[in-house]
Amino acid sequence: MNSQDSLAQIAASLARIAEHLNVLAPLPATRATGLDLADAYHWDAHLGQLIPVPKVSRVPLELLKGVDDVSNTLLQNTLQFAKGLGANNALLWGSRGMGKSSLVKAVHAHVAALNEPDVQRLILIEIAREDIEGLPTLMRIIRDEPARFIVFCDDLSFDRDETSYKSLKTILDGGLEGRPDNVLFYATSNRRHLMPRDMIENERSTAINPGEAVEEKVSLSDRFGLWLGFHNCDQPTYLAMIDGYVAYYGLDIDKDELKAKAIEWAATRGARSGRVAMQFVRDLAGAMGKAV
Repeated sequence: MNSQDSLAQIAASLARIAEHLNVLAPLPATRATGLDLADAYHWDAHLGQLIPVPKVSRVPLELLKGVDDVSNTLLQNTLQFAKGLGANNALLWGSRGMGKSSLVKAVHAHVAALNEPDVQRLILIEIAREDIEGLPTLMRIIRDEPARFIVFCDDLSFDRDETSYKSLKTILDGGLEGRPDNVLFYATSNRRHLMPRDMIENERSTAINPGEAVEEKVSLSDRFGLWLGFHNCDQPTYLAMIDGYVAYYGLDIDKDELKAKAIEWAATRGARSGRVAMQFVRDLAGAMGKAV
């Protein structure tokens, strides 16, 4: 290797170190500003700011069908947290389109709307997977706020050579600062262990010590006290979802016709889920001259 290549490698290494130090450096401000503007925010790690979301895209909790068990568990956990009681970080994993992120947003709205003296103000903060390394900065900003916060990451997963999961592990369990008492972390993922199964098996088969090779990444999911599984729904559950949406939006249609159309819609997409049900109802409403 010539001297120019060596210098280039050194420069690249220094740039990566500077980037990580910049993420970890505390912001001058120790308190968040503008938290009276909304009950939901998006964390912009690049700007180091919480961006208010005045209108969150979500459905009422009672419209989420086929996920009653996990819905009740997450609702109870969130309610305990809002009351200042013991609660766990939650990982919602499983089939696509079955309402994982919808449930998080619906539960937040339900608890935040409760007019009970022992329920504290509950704020939802969405963080992108790409901004996970900015979690320590976010924690320092909100840790002394009087409100309680659910930090929510949708579609969380990690691939080979990614290291940002280490920031999340530190927040969830460990480190000198750890997770503030007024913060919970909710995440959704299609993967139970947040990394592809083929990657887990490959690293186990090629490593000198197979257990240690994947333990650090796989153990991340163990930091979540609640594992809530979402699975593909059967036809009766799918049709119940559609009946609920049709009734909620006031769509007047014959039951037999509705059932036939709904089954045909699912067949053309090769799947039955809450997302497919909502897409069908949206299309049906449009054909009937209504907006949903």
